[in-house]
Amino acid sequence: MEGACIMKEKLEKIKTSVIEELKGATIKTELENIRVKYLGKKGELTQILRGMGQLSNEERPIVGKLANIAREDIESLITKALGILKNNENEMKLKSEVIDISMPGKKQTVGKRHPLDLTLEKVNEIFLSMGFAIEEGPEVETDYYNFEALNIPKNHPARGEQDTFYINDSVVLRTQTSGIQIRTMENQKPPIKMIAPGKVYRSDAADATHSPIFYQIEGLVVDKGITFADLKGTLEAFTKKMFGGDMEMKFRPHHFPFTEPSAEMDATCFVCKGEGCKVCSGSGWIELLGCGMVHPQVLRNCGIDPEVYSGFAFGFGLDRITMLKYGIDDIRALYESDMKFLKQF
Repeated sequence: MEGACIMKEKLEKIKTSVIEELKGATIKTELENIRVKYLGKKGELTQILRGMGQLSNEERPIVGKLANIAREDIESLITKALGILKNNENEMKLKSEVIDISMPGKKQTVGKRHPLDLTLEKVNEIFLSMGFAIEEGPEVETDYYNFEALNIPKNHPARGEQDTFYINDSVVLRTQTSGIQIRTMENQKPPIKMIAPGKVYRSDAADATHSPIFYQIEGLVVDKGITFADLKGTLEAFTKKMFGGDMEMKFRPHHFPFTEPSAEMDATCFVCKGEGCKVCSGSGWIELLGCGMVHPQVLRNCGIDPEVYSGFAFGFGLDRITMLKYGIDDIRALYESDMKFLKQF
């Protein structure tokens, strides 16, 4: 039985070594290394078992039983150590997630409404009070509604002025919201009184007063007996409600293919108050909108008899209205998402 006693001493020594090494293990990888070192195919316990061939027939069952007990004890010790390690990790995680409710809270930044949105709300409110309806339409528009129905056939010089973003030969990003006027006249019978606010696209170089993407509002009135005086009175009433009675304005003759006669309306420069500066190019005035009486052919294109009905139309950039109202001297500030700028509103 001397061989069995030697084997038993080796097994006890292995268990003692395992216990000592487990005390210093702090991560799962170290526990796995201990398991492989003692229980793996080339582990110390396996090496002992391979020496059982030198034992007598009486000693082998005894040593085999002791080896199985030792394996179970070592596995139990490693499993217990793994459980303790997991508990420690959970405790550390809980400690790291503890919220000190006595600490002062973080100040939340309150969002502000964009000046374009504020201006659009005011514009809509004014025109709604004057009996106008608000109409909408697609930003990706057909060539027909963006040009042809507005008396701008193919190869017309006015198309060159638009600097249009073409998707293909018959589809464009709308350069104006005038297409909504055409759709409205096709689907509604006079009297018509509507405005069409929306985003439009033109290949303009960005500067203090121009942007390739901007917001436009167009208006249309069609009824019996509509005159240019009605147009002028409507725009003057809008301007006074929007900016107050001190704002000066003037009308200049102009040309638009879809209106006849046509005009542009200028407003006093909000920066220099008419003295002349870089924003108004030294003129003292800023172009505010284009307008005119609806061209008879445009009415015919929509199935409205120009011998019975007449109308006026106008269009202006919401961006410029916003600049005038809030004294902003660079249109790019409206699109740069600068929080210092937006917080002013």
